[in-house]
Amino acid sequence: MPMQGNLFAALPPPGADETFDTLFEHPQLRIERIVSDGHASPEGFWYDQTQTEWVMVVQGEAVIAFADDRREAMRAGDWLTIPAHCRHRVESTGPATVWLAVHVESASRP
Repeated sequence: MPMQGNLFAALPPPGADETFDTLFEHPQLRIERIVSDGHASPEGFWYDQTQTEWVMVVQGEAVIAFADDRREAMRAGDWLTIPAHCRHRVESTGPATVWLAVHVESASRP
């Protein structure tokens, strides 16, 4: 049976933490809706994921910082691909920021 929804339905109210909702999951793929409201990664924290991540700001704005001191300012419609093990963090988000994130497991190598 097909599943459906609306990315903007039931947005959570602002809170202490970002909200992560899995929209679709397959053994090597996960699609999430992330809702941020002025959130940022903790100081000194870096994501170092085993998956490649494609992320898009659907609503709002954000700044992603990378360990090489590069920063990407993003607003609605902007997307980027973050390779596996590329250390990054969320430096800032605006109010009611909605992300779409696609995580793809890296191919295992013999």
